[in-house]
Amino acid sequence: MHSEGTAGRDSDHGQGDGSPRSADGGRAGGFPRSDSTEHAQAWPDTHPTPESSPSPDRAATPAPHHVIDGRYELLHSLGRGGMGEVWEALDTRLDRHVAVKGLLGRDAIGAATQEQMMQRARREAAAIAKIRHPNVVAVHDRVESGNQVWIVMDLLNARSLADLMREERRLPLRRTAAIGLQVLGGLRAVHEARVVHRDVKPANILFAKDDFAILADFGIATFDGAVPLTRAGELIGTFKYLAPELLGQTSQESAATPASDLWSLGVTLYEMVEGRHPFDRPNEYEVLVAACQSDPLPMEHGGDLAEVVGRLMHKDPRRRLSAESAEEMLRKILRDSAAKPAPVPEPVPPPAPVRPQAPPPPPQVPKKRVPGWQKVSAAVVCGALLAGLGWFAADRMRGDGEADAGGRPGQGSEPEPYIKTHPILKVGVKADQPGLSEKTKGGKYRGYEIDVAYAIAHDMGYTRDRVAFEPVSSENRSTILQKGDVDLVIATYSITPERKHAKPPDYSVAFAGPYYVASRSFMVRKKAKRVSIDDSRMLRKKRFEVCTARSSTYETWLPKAGYNMTGSLPNGYDRCVRDLLDPTSSVYAVSTDDVILAGFVKNNPSELKRLDSGPGAEGYGVAMNPDAKGLKREVCSSLKKIMTDGVWEQLYAHHLAPLLNRSNPPNKPKLAECPS
Repeated sequence: MHSEGTAGRDSDHGQGDGSPRSADGGRAGGFPRSDSTEHAQAWPDTHPTPESSPSPDRAATPAPHHVIDGRYELLHSLGRGGMGEVWEALDTRLDRHVAVKGLLGRDAIGAATQEQMMQRARREAAAIAKIRHPNVVAVHDRVESGNQVWIVMDLLNARSLADLMREERRLPLRRTAAIGLQVLGGLRAVHEARVVHRDVKPANILFAKDDFAILADFGIATFDGAVPLTRAGELIGTFKYLAPELLGQTSQESAATPASDLWSLGVTLYEMVEGRHPFDRPNEYEVLVAACQSDPLPMEHGGDLAEVVGRLMHKDPRRRLSAESAEEMLRKILRDSAAKPAPVPEPVPPPAPVRPQAPPPPPQVPKKRVPGWQKVSAAVVCGALLAGLGWFAADRMRGDGEADAGGRPGQGSEPEPYIKTHPILKVGVKADQPGLSEKTKGGKYRGYEIDVAYAIAHDMGYTRDRVAFEPVSSENRSTILQKGDVDLVIATYSITPERKHAKPPDYSVAFAGPYYVASRSFMVRKKAKRVSIDDSRMLRKKRFEVCTARSSTYETWLPKAGYNMTGSLPNGYDRCVRDLLDPTSSVYAVSTDDVILAGFVKNNPSELKRLDSGPGAEGYGVAMNPDAKGLKREVCSSLKKIMTDGVWEQLYAHHLAPLLNRSNPPNKPKLAECPS
């Protein structure tokens, strides 16, 4: 059995930064983007030249400022996932900003399925466009261009329910019922159009204004005539919200029904009012098994909502509460709560002195048991899950891929979240590494490491406006960290024993990671000053000068490996590159990690080239003060989610694949510096 999980899909929390979102979520990659899209993946234009033509069996994906159908000018990418790419665009005819989504994922189409998937995309667009409801994403247009089917939607400047839940932890009963009622209204319209959403969760419920809820992101919806997205035994969607009947079927497409969406809504309502997942388990596998076999945890704050949630989460979809009945019950909760007068506190007389006595035992919360016949039904439904997910359990229980199972923040003896004492997360980054981390002329930062920082901060509860970047160099980053000028350093900081156990005058640092593993490499001029250099062995043999940054690991490695290092090392690689390009300089090569050099080559492809990677590899870690134990736990938790929720692959595809000319990502690094 194969599981999609949330790979290529949204994370469980929205951005919460007020930045524009497409009406389908605008977060197809599942992570916040850096400010510029100049380094977005260089895919061919919709009308490619012969030199850059895409394979005829792939959907052509345009570059920024391309105009689709003579009307929609693409401005910048909002995100990409397995189900296509979302762009912010200008509708030049009506002079308004919209979201435009390509329904065909560039890497998911082979020659044999091209026409089949085109037909599916056409039907998807038509199915979604039929839905007319204020609480559902509005689709305005469908366009076909360059082997791609596009839908045009509202562009929302909104935050998600996931953002709200993270900020407030638990929502009041009445507010939960009001939001749930709106989502139910939207779901009824979706189901009446013979569409099943299949990914109802807090991250896909957006607020246009106040608490006006909009159901968004139909990227994995199924509908009449849909070509299946999954093969036999595959799971697609978000594990925490999957209905039990979807977990053991040979075809998840045929098993998905409106009742499956209602289960997901029940889980969402439970989380809203309780601040935790109904099957609070340490990993995803145990969540899936519990959804099949166990009762939800008793609701402590559910009140009248508990019955609605319990019936929405009935394990047998045939006996699950219908949308109409759920609406009626939620309306009654709202009417009853509005009719109840606010309680007036009575004066309390001072207590009379009493003899000390043992405290009474805590009240027992009544626990509704799942009827025996329902458990038998659930066991049958999920039999294939329990028999076929052994690989999933082994992989998830190792600890290097642990995923969020929805535990309650602050439960038990959990330490206080870092954001409580540090409302601004200060991150030290490099300002001169193209594709990885660089500062634009407008003063903003962009690149792979910038988006890694945003993804970590986002999971820790920070919005983008609460993340501050500070420039650091290889030489001063440990000092800046030690002084407390930054909380984290994400700056191609290689994890080495010397750095973890440094002695004065240097400072030791703690690492979380690695989040990427790079290889050693060299960069030379295409047209050499005296001889053409195509192999690093020539650099060593001829004793040509090699430049690297001061305090980098290469300062020690190069002499040991027999290379002639330039006498005066600069503080950063910019100086090395300038010296390499200077015909009067004695520098013949720059040595550092392959991914760093790839950025310089991409910026100057006519003058520079990168040699084959040499021996040795270095893992990049998120560095912090060794005393910040709680911070490391949070960063490790965030990195684990990045590695398991498909975010790492999206970051790689967006930033590093174009640099390294390697579309298939390498093996994900194991989080050796994070406890399992």
